[in-house]
Amino acid sequence: MKPRVIITGKEFRVTIERLCYELIENHGDFSGTALIGLQPRGTLLLRRICRALTDTHGIVNPLTGEIDITFYRDDFRRREMPLLPQSTNMNFVVESKRVILMDDVLFTGRTVRAGLDALLTFGRPEKVELLVLIDRRWSRQLPIQPDYTGKCVDTRVNQKVKVTWKESEGNDGVLLYEDIEGE
Repeated sequence: MKPRVIITGKEFRVTIERLCYELIENHGDFSGTALIGLQPRGTLLLRRICRALTDTHGIVNPLTGEIDITFYRDDFRRREMPLLPQSTNMNFVVESKRVILMDDVLFTGRTVRAGLDALLTFGRPEKVELLVLIDRRWSRQLPIQPDYTGKCVDTRVNQKVKVTWKESEGNDGVLLYEDIEGE
């Protein structure tokens, strides 16, 4: 079955811009704020947001980091195939900083929970906020809600939301796939 387009390339750019304006409204020049992407796909969102903040909005050198959550996942030892860790790129502590965690899709909340656990290894932040491009709000297993949302999508558990990035897949967009029985 052909996937349904949720966000086109043009809508993608507008959504990123809107998220930037929301961040600027709440964080000003970002002094005392750290932007942290959850590996692997949240880092693509982090880089895109940071590029827009610096190129379009004149924010100078926002503090950024990338966290791997592999060993903090609650299903780490339950999978048939071992998970391959990504890199963590955090050359600062988050002690007393405002932190914005970023991920592309919020589904069950388990990835974000693992991200919070991983984040605490770098200190105790003053505040943690969550920014997601897509919120699959009817599928939550943990009481986690985003502070900044690109778009809410009501999906069933058997559907898959795929964010495509120009940097890795060649074009920007968000697709909804139906899970076909037997595949």
